[in-house]
Amino acid sequence: MVSASKIVDSTPSLVRLLEPEVLANPYPLFDELRTKAPIYWDSFLHAWVVTRYQHVVTVLHDFSADRTPTPEYLAKIGLGDLSPIAQVMVKQMLFLDAPAHTRIRGLASYAFTPQRVEVLRDHIRNVVKKLIDAVAPLGRMDVIADLAEPLPNVITAEMLGVPVEDAPQLKLWSQDFAEMLGNFQHNPDRLPRVRRSVEEMTKYFASAVREIRKHPREGLIQSFLTAEIDGDRFTEEEIIANTIVTMVGGQETTTNLIGNGVLTLLRHPRELDRLKTDLSLIPSAVEEILRFEPPSQYTARLAPNDVELGGKNIRKRQATIAVMAAGNRDPERFPEPNRFDIARKDNRHLSFGWAAHFCFGAALARIEGQVSFEEMVRRLPNWSLDEDHLVWRTNLGLRGLRSLHIHFDRTESSEEPIATPK
Repeated sequence: MVSASKIVDSTPSLVRLLEPEVLANPYPLFDELRTKAPIYWDSFLHAWVVTRYQHVVTVLHDFSADRTPTPEYLAKIGLGDLSPIAQVMVKQMLFLDAPAHTRIRGLASYAFTPQRVEVLRDHIRNVVKKLIDAVAPLGRMDVIADLAEPLPNVITAEMLGVPVEDAPQLKLWSQDFAEMLGNFQHNPDRLPRVRRSVEEMTKYFASAVREIRKHPREGLIQSFLTAEIDGDRFTEEEIIANTIVTMVGGQETTTNLIGNGVLTLLRHPRELDRLKTDLSLIPSAVEEILRFEPPSQYTARLAPNDVELGGKNIRKRQATIAVMAAGNRDPERFPEPNRFDIARKDNRHLSFGWAAHFCFGAALARIEGQVSFEEMVRRLPNWSLDEDHLVWRTNLGLRGLRSLHIHFDRTESSEEPIATPK
């Protein structure tokens, strides 16, 4: 495990995210890296780090996502305890290149098209209204516990086609699996729990697949079971693996988007007032929140060949970390990048990735964010932050708060009926 205490202050390194004060506000570090060393070899991480917008796009577009060691390789180097995790990850579209990625993405794509997800907007709004009903008379809420976590928990369970009452357990598994996606430090103390969660998830979704085969019901698992292109279909192992990664992405990204967004609006009261007076700015406000405080900060790739990038020679299969959060504040791409502007034009941020690996659930996350901010602005007047010290999750790559307590003027609960999912 890398320790931040070993790093000399003058040494630019992404590992400084391990320092709590840097984790709380990583953007000065990203600015420093982008200015002084936009592409550099990080000796602590044994990886290249890329921070300029155009270079990040190149890495996301051209470099290899196939970076998960096989179970056989892990056993060979004495890390066999990781094999159950690798067994799942090597079948997930997130860690595959073409043609394997193209095949799985093609089979799965119609389940998450913007058109299909848009149909859920009214139901998502009803879920948000119900959650706000519970806190509106109190005049206070924990945005994370009361809205940002339960909303995607419910919607994700429904989208998968599993019982909503299982959502709390799915969330616990999701948080554990996210340890593998969001951190670059190896924490051996967490490994047994992550491995156990992966094993439990695999058993759970294997059972769900068998149940849905016998008694089909609408949802992503059913879509995976029935998807077919020229006679090609998912294997059960592929269904389980990609259900897991979809569940994790659907929960963690949306929770962080809502929490980060509320905090950002509170820190920019003029923009919050602007949003209150013009709700038509909600979609562009969500895009600006995604750019300004992205839920996913960076991702890793491998160089497909010996390549030259930004004057640096990167050798074949060398790890390369693309820092999307740094690219999102590149002044060569975004005018006044450190200014939060909910009406920003030409806002092609990197927060959902790029090209073939563009986030599978982006359309759903956007709608959940849009509806949440709109209903909060409509229903909860005069927000104020209820704490001076904010605690960020220690997941370095998936940026989000553990809690976010706010006050507002008390209002009555809505009397509108809550629709059931169709």
